[in-house]
Amino acid sequence: MPVVVVAAAAAAPMRGGCDGGGLKGARRTGRAGLAVGRRQRAAVMLLALAYAAAMLVLFLGGGRAGPGGGMVLRRGSAPAPAGSVYRSHLVFERLLPEMHASASRPHPLMTSHNKKSGKRWAPCIRKRLAQSELPPSNGFLIIEANGGLNQQRISICDAVAVASLLNATLVTPAFHLNSVWRDSSKFGDIFDEDHFIGSLRKYTRIVKELPEDVFMKFDFNISSIPNMRTKAFSSESYYLEKVLPKLLELGAVRIAPFSNRLAHSVPPNIQALRCFANYEALRFSEPIRTLGANMVDRMIKKSSLTGGKYISVHLRFEEDMVAFSCCIYDGGLRENIEMENARERSWRGKFHRPGRVINPEANRRNGKCPLTPLEVGMMLRGMGFDNTTSIYVASGKIYNAEKYMSPLRQLFPLLQTKDTLTSPEELAQFKGHSSRLAALDYTVCLQSEVFVTTQGSNFPHFLMGHRRYLYGGNAKTIKPDKRKLVALFDNPNIRWDRFKRQMQEMHRHSELKGFGVRKPNGSIYTLPMPDCMCQQAEP
Repeated sequence: MPVVVVAAAAAAPMRGGCDGGGLKGARRTGRAGLAVGRRQRAAVMLLALAYAAAMLVLFLGGGRAGPGGGMVLRRGSAPAPAGSVYRSHLVFERLLPEMHASASRPHPLMTSHNKKSGKRWAPCIRKRLAQSELPPSNGFLIIEANGGLNQQRISICDAVAVASLLNATLVTPAFHLNSVWRDSSKFGDIFDEDHFIGSLRKYTRIVKELPEDVFMKFDFNISSIPNMRTKAFSSESYYLEKVLPKLLELGAVRIAPFSNRLAHSVPPNIQALRCFANYEALRFSEPIRTLGANMVDRMIKKSSLTGGKYISVHLRFEEDMVAFSCCIYDGGLRENIEMENARERSWRGKFHRPGRVINPEANRRNGKCPLTPLEVGMMLRGMGFDNTTSIYVASGKIYNAEKYMSPLRQLFPLLQTKDTLTSPEELAQFKGHSSRLAALDYTVCLQSEVFVTTQGSNFPHFLMGHRRYLYGGNAKTIKPDKRKLVALFDNPNIRWDRFKRQMQEMHRHSELKGFGVRKPNGSIYTLPMPDCMCQQAEP
């Protein structure tokens, strides 16, 4: 997001120098040539000073976004509202001595979890699944799952439900090679394909490939199979009225892409099947399960100071995430250029379309900016997690990691990642495959005592649902109120006792929200109660 600075005095010599180029300029010698060089250098220096001044005004609350993603400076306006500007690094410097001196006893990981009385839930999917003999198939359903690991999970589980609805035979889903994720993994590289097919055999027919005689009808070209192109969150009636007749006519239909193509609310037997597909039939492939289990064991051993309990943090501060957010941090000109280049690489022209207005200040105030590692560290220390806490950070490649991860490691020296928990040889087969690496992170986070989500995405939504399913409907999750956070981080003069009090209140609020029942427009992947679980009396 380039910064637009009005600096006519600096720009004029630059233009003059360029206009004076060509053959005429090349003939200049001696003192005249030196004068031109001096003017050009002076122009560059003036532009640099103008940029520095612009950034200073911006970080003091004087910037706003202009059309096309450019940054236009406000002149003579009131200071930006609290939370508009990134000043967390200044708060960190002020509070660091007190954070180092602070320790909580008892340790938050060793305290009992707040549970709502009478709200004990347990998995009961099998009781709700009909087990009658499957009728003859109406044809084959081919779907293409797009996106990252957990978007693929949505597609797979919804496809199982749709196949049952249509009484179709599902072909194991193919994965779309996404320009952002860039992962060429097949279904069997990420998930245990045989277990998936075998677990569902009583409820839905699934095959690994389209039979040759059927494929031959379409000239062995998958693109020749009609693509139904269903709308997002299509209802049961849509599939029965629009897709089923085509399936019966042709013997095979294709739906691509197939992300979020089934409504949240469907008949109970179909919903139960969707639950079963996600929580029981889908498990990771053997290589992922093996290394993931070893990583969990290693985390437990490294957490001896807290009884083998550890925190997992889903940290979304990868370059593409920071770039897409259009938020501004404290990286200056270098960061500004890198983010602009990243946006153009992945979303060519999207952020410069006519009429598009990007407002980094509003993004930050509204809690849409990814939390930096430094901010996560301060938040957790304020909540009472001291430097004896073991933390597992689940993430992709952190943007400018040397700078941004250093404060988090300073606050939590027992921090681990998949790179520190494994050897290069163990991790080699997963490198270059973002979904497989995400599956390793998912495995370690699933078994943590506390899970911290810092930015909305499919990964934390699925993980929160899976942890609720495994842990009686109420797993320990910290989901911070980022609007409140940024207001606190915008005050470099904040006192430690006030900051700590606010963080502990936020922690209590997160714990109370750990439990939840799905509403009609909610997802079973985040809230498995009551569709996938049954309520039981407390013992």
